[in-house]
Amino acid sequence: MAATPKARALGIAVRKIRNERQVTLRELGERIGRHSGEISRWENGERPFTPERVAQILGALDVNGTRFQEIVSLAYETKNPPWVATALPEREQQLSALIDFEQAATRITEVSPLLVPGLLQEAGYIRAIMGAGGVPSSEVSARVALRLGRREVLTRTDPVTMRAFLGEAVLHQIVGDAGTMAAQLRHLVDSARRPNVELRVVPFRSGWQPALEGAFTLLESEVSTPIVQLENRRSTLFLHEDDDIRAYRQAVDHLDDIALGAAETSRAMARRIQSLERM
Repeated sequence: MAATPKARALGIAVRKIRNERQVTLRELGERIGRHSGEISRWENGERPFTPERVAQILGALDVNGTRFQEIVSLAYETKNPPWVATALPEREQQLSALIDFEQAATRITEVSPLLVPGLLQEAGYIRAIMGAGGVPSSEVSARVALRLGRREVLTRTDPVTMRAFLGEAVLHQIVGDAGTMAAQLRHLVDSARRPNVELRVVPFRSGWQPALEGAFTLLESEVSTPIVQLENRRSTLFLHEDDDIRAYRQAVDHLDDIALGAAETSRAMARRIQSLERM
């Protein structure tokens, strides 16, 4: 059975702490009386942790307090898809998991009808979103740095392949001011010059199309189950079952048929930049 997103996130959290403590799989196995290969399968999400086993491992790694409770809470219902997060602590766990899923992905497909996807956002655009969205000013700089840091998956030595389908509204919705939007669109044009990044605008004239149902991210890897991430104002959702992945891949195929080509998309963004610069 394929590892669920929650099981993978739990394994990632345990492995991260083990690495922080500089404890090898073999050393941890000796501490808890289990084989290192079994622990490796737990960390990879291939075999489910029980809450009791997670507590034993965290105890062996001298983890306690809030961090202990948050990680143990992940061990409940790891077999039950989908993974829905509504409370802030679990949403933060999902964000941490998403960053790790992005790092492990070989291909990311973003469908975003209204906003520039996070991996393609420029600093001013991010600040405008967070400022208007009510993020406390004391947290903005750290959050901007975190989001900008995620872009490393596009620029590293072995970059992820990214395809983004942007609603035409993304070009016309002014976030911040005209200068902020012009800078953001210039960043998109620059990003599209990378061989691993493909940007496609879905024009207004397309009629009904799947992006009108909402934004989503499809993360695919050569070594793990594909994942779809959905997010709204108060919750996030990870899907991984075959029927769900098939449905979202069909949505991507539909968008691929109707979206502007990459060259035409770049020209559309260039025209919009000129318009914004005149404002």
